[in-house]
Amino acid sequence: MAILGDNAAAAAIDAFGTVGTAMVTPFNDDGTIDYPAVEKVANHLVDLGNNMLVVSGTTGESPTTTDDEKIELLKVVRGVIGNRAKIIAGTGNNVTSHTIDLSKRSAEAGADGILIVTPYYSKPTQPAIAAHMRAAADSTDLPVMLYDIPGRSGVPIRTETLLELADHPNILAVKDAKGDLFASAQVMNRSSLVYYSGEDALNLPLLALGALGVVSVAGHVCTPRFADMVDAVANNDLTTARAIAHETADMVDALMNHMPGVISAKAALQAQGILDNRGTRMPLLPADDEQMALVTAQLTRSGYLSE
Repeated sequence: MAILGDNAAAAAIDAFGTVGTAMVTPFNDDGTIDYPAVEKVANHLVDLGNNMLVVSGTTGESPTTTDDEKIELLKVVRGVIGNRAKIIAGTGNNVTSHTIDLSKRSAEAGADGILIVTPYYSKPTQPAIAAHMRAAADSTDLPVMLYDIPGRSGVPIRTETLLELADHPNILAVKDAKGDLFASAQVMNRSSLVYYSGEDALNLPLLALGALGVVSVAGHVCTPRFADMVDAVANNDLTTARAIAHETADMVDALMNHMPGVISAKAALQAQGILDNRGTRMPLLPADDEQMALVTAQLTRSGYLSE
């Protein structure tokens, strides 16, 4: 299989790491970004075992933050974590020129790589998706992770498009939230693209098929066990990996299946005392009392919160 060839895997590990969390963006009561809380969350996530942080992904509420805020977030996170983890900037959107500009600014601000999502809402054709991705990848020298999430973008990056994009020297990886395991296996088998699970419910299946790591939302809570799962699969210990998947399933369900992940992640961080404020920017609303109780109860049952 091409995907886990020594060169491709080594390049991806060097560029991105293996265990990543798409980090939330904390806000103050007035809706401004709480940068001291950003520092606290970033430190917490690295201390949990993340060797990659995605800043200004969807879980970071990127549709609601300005470009200047995105750049400041990068600088603040870099300042607090140093080189303890890779910082991947979410720069993709549905305007190619804007994606290019934000990618360039993120490179100048110290990002280690960029995450480019399929242009959303516009529903571009496959040739248009490929052209958009190539333009973004051409804009900097940074390694690129494509983000395939048709449930949000409206269109998938189809297998043949991914195989075409694999020949770009900067496009190294895919964050896969498509939910099509067969298509993912085909791309892994036929290209050097390295896969990361971008859907927590499918972490183990994707790892078992050959994915190198995860880019998680539930990682705000479950990173230590996800890191153990990644290591177990890398060592061909599926018995241990399966046990971890079973152990974390209820926590993943509470975080991912009852409200948007950013809302549940902020609720969990507040329950654990990492965040003081679980506020979001509209159109999202923060966890209400019922949602907070659901997350807190599962944190307690799963051993992430003392009774």
